[in-house]
Amino acid sequence: MTDRFDSGVAHPARRYNYWLGGKDNFAADRESGDLLAKAYPAARIAARANRAFLRRAVHHLAADAGIRQFLDIGTGLPTADNTHEVAQRVAPAARIVYVDNDPMVMAHARALLTSTPTGETRYVEQDLRNPEKILAEASILDLARPVGLILVAVVHFLPSQEQARQIVHTLLDALPSGSRLVMSCATTEFLTPELRANWDESLRTGRSDVHPRTRAEFEEFFAGLEIVDPGVVAVSEWRPSSAENEERATPVEASIFGAVGVK
Repeated sequence: MTDRFDSGVAHPARRYNYWLGGKDNFAADRESGDLLAKAYPAARIAARANRAFLRRAVHHLAADAGIRQFLDIGTGLPTADNTHEVAQRVAPAARIVYVDNDPMVMAHARALLTSTPTGETRYVEQDLRNPEKILAEASILDLARPVGLILVAVVHFLPSQEQARQIVHTLLDALPSGSRLVMSCATTEFLTPELRANWDESLRTGRSDVHPRTRAEFEEFFAGLEIVDPGVVAVSEWRPSSAENEERATPVEASIFGAVGVK
């Protein structure tokens, strides 16, 4: 994760936008995306599967769990079915705080992500590594009421498992009982030995900034939470919807763990 805007340095949000077929990216983002795709050919499929997981999980929180407040960290560039759109289709009065550390993301978000008249949407330019500042700036959220904490495809940019675990638990500790954690992280556990070796080499040489987690490491983020069915699975296997398009990524293609936990 970078700390300021620099079009010459690849940023995860813009690379993700490139993989999703967007146009809000620069040459450095496309070069980084193509290099990663060489090591992991299903990168674009995984990006789409992860986005679909976000959509299904947010709908679950709003429709089934009655969550009306959302803190989405690592927002990424706006695309179809953003968190507030999914939540406010179910509950027009839902409140959403988006957080990202790329000024380009925030500029697009302020211009494109508009709330329903009865709901509210805010944008915070902040880094996941500063959880206390995020909580302090998420002022439209009532932290005495349940919150849906969205950490989708963002924690795996932190190399240290210990630091990542501390950050997630700092955020969760500030939220009341009944809150939900929606999280996804890259993993190599579904991959063939060859693909796993490619991923390791990409990390070693600096071509990748995505640090995969084992199942045990991913489950550490949910310590003290009740994980809802179907548990920890590949994002494409988390409550798939027959209403979605025909593309259904395999766990090898969507090598990303996903889960939802209840505090």
